[in-house]
Amino acid sequence: MLWLKLFLPFAGAYFLSYLYRTANAVIGPILTAELALGAGSLGLLTSAYFLSFAAAQLPLGMLLDRFGARRVESGLLLIAATGAATFAIGKSIGDLAFSRALIGLGVSACLMAAFKAFSLWFPADRQASLTGWIMTSGGLGALAATAPLEAALQVAGWREIFVGLAGLTLLVAIWLFLSVPERTDGAKPEPLAAQWAGVRQVFASAHFWRFAPLGLTLVGGFMAVQSLWSVSWLMQVNGYARAVAADHMAGMSAAMLIAYLLIGLLATGLARRGIKPLMLLAAGLGLSLLTLALIVTQAVEHTHLLWIAYGSFSSFGTLAYSQAAAGFAVALSGRANTAFNLMVFVGAFGVQWGLGLLIDLLQAQGQTAAMAHRNALLSLLGAQLAAYLWFLLAGRRVR
Repeated sequence: MLWLKLFLPFAGAYFLSYLYRTANAVIGPILTAELALGAGSLGLLTSAYFLSFAAAQLPLGMLLDRFGARRVESGLLLIAATGAATFAIGKSIGDLAFSRALIGLGVSACLMAAFKAFSLWFPADRQASLTGWIMTSGGLGALAATAPLEAALQVAGWREIFVGLAGLTLLVAIWLFLSVPERTDGAKPEPLAAQWAGVRQVFASAHFWRFAPLGLTLVGGFMAVQSLWSVSWLMQVNGYARAVAADHMAGMSAAMLIAYLLIGLLATGLARRGIKPLMLLAAGLGLSLLTLALIVTQAVEHTHLLWIAYGSFSSFGTLAYSQAAAGFAVALSGRANTAFNLMVFVGAFGVQWGLGLLIDLLQAQGQTAAMAHRNALLSLLGAQLAAYLWFLLAGRRVR
């Protein structure tokens, strides 16, 4: 009963969060044609979601630790519903960017609130598996934003689709508020000064800064690629039609879903056998880097398999949340998770907009669209490799 009352509402909210996050990968070409957008403008429009999401993270951590996941998330989802409704009627890039920012703010608690609730209601040895299960719901949202969204666009406009999403978000907000039980960690709420001291404690920790660059470049970078530049790459570099590119993304999202399911099913058992989540994180992200290198260099012709592998291995990046938070007391869990999530979404915003600006710049210097996309993604790969090496070296120093 606890699983149904606690897990499912958070899963529904995170499904919507991921759907909103990745929807522009498919509708991006439509918006580009309708509003005559360049790569930089499209990157800014789409990444407005990430910017407001990132800006909410530090106050969100304090709100979660003080007021609880139920009230904070259900309230914010009302903002997301408003953003979806205004996106549906937006007429200019300013209207749409503002609406995307509202959506980003409104879903900014979906994952962090779930983590906070799980930390209060479930034992520590189940956290990795719960991470896998909640990410599975996000994988379903990502899957819904690929070929199913492309199919929906054949029978309805993107504006009508966002009206429907606004209504669905409102329903999930009500469901979560009415279903999720209340629970605290037994301590009195800290005063604001003490809460900020906790935030400073997180950011002053060497443990946190071992993981933060992974959030900025690998986890955030993958979000930026998946939610926008993946389809652009497949169309501009590989020459595929939008429907074929959406099929690639559906395959990648399905692979992510399977990876999240396996993490949820196996992580706890593997840890008991000596294969710790930290080992899974390092192996998965290392293979993610290798796969992105193969995509950028076009060393392998089977593009479907490459993007499926890229989604699968990148999914292990979600384990960085629980591993980053593991170095702090439960009372700081909300602030630790949101501090890491801040790194992730600052990275996602910077990568998504930055890649668009770089592509425009390289094309202005005479490079073809395909060459500009390749060089832009190569720069991302270099930053990710540096962060991964830092993670490995920092771990050796800790030992």
